[in-house]
Amino acid sequence: MTVPVLSVSDLSTSFRVGGVWRSVVRGISFDIAPGETLAIVGESGSGKSVTALSIMQLTSRTTSRIQGSVRLNERELLGFETMREIRGNQIGMIFQEPMTSLNPVLPVGFQIAESLMLHCGLSKSAANAEAVRLLDKVRIPAAASRARDYPHAFSGGMRQRVMIALALACKPKLLIADEPTTALDVTIQAQVLDLIKSLQVDDGMSVLFITHDMGVVAEIADRVVVMYDGSQVESNTTEMIFREPSKPYTRALLSAVPRLGSMAGRKAPLRFPVVNRETGCSDVPAESPDTVRAGTQPVLKVSGLTTRFDIRSGLLGKVKGRVHAVENVSFAVQPGETLALVGESGCGKSTTGRSLMCLNEPLAGSVELDGIDLLKLKGERRREKRRGVQMIFQDPFASLNPRATVGAIIAEPLLANGLANRQDAHALALQLLRQVGLSPDMADRYPHEFSGGQRQRICIARALALEPKLIIADEAVSALDVSVKAQVVNLMLDLQARMGLAYLFISHDMAVVERISHRVAVMYLGEIVEIGPREAVFGDPQHPYTKRLLAAVPVADPGQRNRRSRLAADEIRSPIRAADYSPAARQYRKVSTDHIVMEV
Repeated sequence: MTVPVLSVSDLSTSFRVGGVWRSVVRGISFDIAPGETLAIVGESGSGKSVTALSIMQLTSRTTSRIQGSVRLNERELLGFETMREIRGNQIGMIFQEPMTSLNPVLPVGFQIAESLMLHCGLSKSAANAEAVRLLDKVRIPAAASRARDYPHAFSGGMRQRVMIALALACKPKLLIADEPTTALDVTIQAQVLDLIKSLQVDDGMSVLFITHDMGVVAEIADRVVVMYDGSQVESNTTEMIFREPSKPYTRALLSAVPRLGSMAGRKAPLRFPVVNRETGCSDVPAESPDTVRAGTQPVLKVSGLTTRFDIRSGLLGKVKGRVHAVENVSFAVQPGETLALVGESGCGKSTTGRSLMCLNEPLAGSVELDGIDLLKLKGERRREKRRGVQMIFQDPFASLNPRATVGAIIAEPLLANGLANRQDAHALALQLLRQVGLSPDMADRYPHEFSGGQRQRICIARALALEPKLIIADEAVSALDVSVKAQVVNLMLDLQARMGLAYLFISHDMAVVERISHRVAVMYLGEIVEIGPREAVFGDPQHPYTKRLLAAVPVADPGQRNRRSRLAADEIRSPIRAADYSPAARQYRKVSTDHIVMEV
């Protein structure tokens, strides 16, 4: 009989809150065999990450209590005093947010070399050489020079690769990956998953993969543990979990996963089924009414929008180059329509949204709101006209003032624009909270007292305060788990049906985009390479880059694990151009996409 690499038995974790011990993980048990991948799945707050932190004993010793048994190769870890010998050496861990896990003031190469010197006893020169080799192994281009760069100089996908290199530096027996692909776009996610699988085969390590993405689970896991509210609901092979889930909660999670191709033959957006934790899906998804008013004047008309950023040598130094973030972008949005803007990280989606709001000043083009060009307006006139378009940002916690109550946050746009006095603004804030499905008595709470989904609802309420005709939703649901994502998207569809809102929905989640959009625009290197009705773009994509995006979407079906085409290993090309080009070269140039290939 094979000895498990990791054996967890009756693991329970409690935190002391207000002098009382509160149980957050209860009775978790599982084994991981050599070379096996076990996935722990569940919604936010189910106890997945606390389970991983408990295994690594990274919870506070003064405010937490861990009970049960955690054995690594039959060696008991709970109560083991020198866990420093285990962490980073025999167990590696990839955390959800690499930017908060990497030291911002140290080069990435040094951070990897430090672990090698500490655990493996390598000399400084040998550790530096091994750090470069590891960066090259995780497909960091120009690894020798990039090893001297700091974390902020890397994209999200590249930072996650650095974290993988750091976690694998000492060839651990077990890798714990805590939501390593949650906020990554589909192509970078596919590359990271392929990388973990290939390294697992090369080094023979076991993997504990924590996620709420059932498509990712189907892609990589051998067995699955389903968690809810700190308890283990179900455990089985991946194939059996997807084919014959025995618990209602597991069935509800699977039914809430958006699947590509589910919109074939449908014209209007389709609501998501919402997870009912006791009985499965609480409703049958219904089509939203057709809200698009075709033939009318567009709410938004964008022509030739171009936004570039100078790169200087120092704060006020010479311009070394320019980031061509948005190049000659044109599109229109009709009243009641949802236009989705999709593409990889760094393609210019968010800069396009910010340029429409004049948060980034465009270099050229026009942005017409109800026929009036915002870019030709200045000062108070622009501010007054811009009320008609509002924005929902990707990270609700970062976009809400942590020192203000949510009632004050929602009322602030009304007060800032002089549209109401404090009493009337507060009354409207209560009404807006009710409109987005929150209780008015929550108005006196602060942002940190809400969950991620509730904070996103607060951001939606704030965006509705000025009664806009268009809302720009910038990755508004990308980091939410399936059930909360379903609730927020359904809310947006309900508001669109009631108020005739138009949405510019910026996202890299192709399955969600297919479900809620009327039209889709695909961006690559700042340019729209394909635009058309949703059914045409998803049913018969014409551009190779669109085909690549769709091929990268993980399918929530273990039987199709080898379906996905092999993707090019490189990231999206750099939008940086040298500054010393001729006046003729300043004109718009067609972006070459000949290098985008589909390899089967």
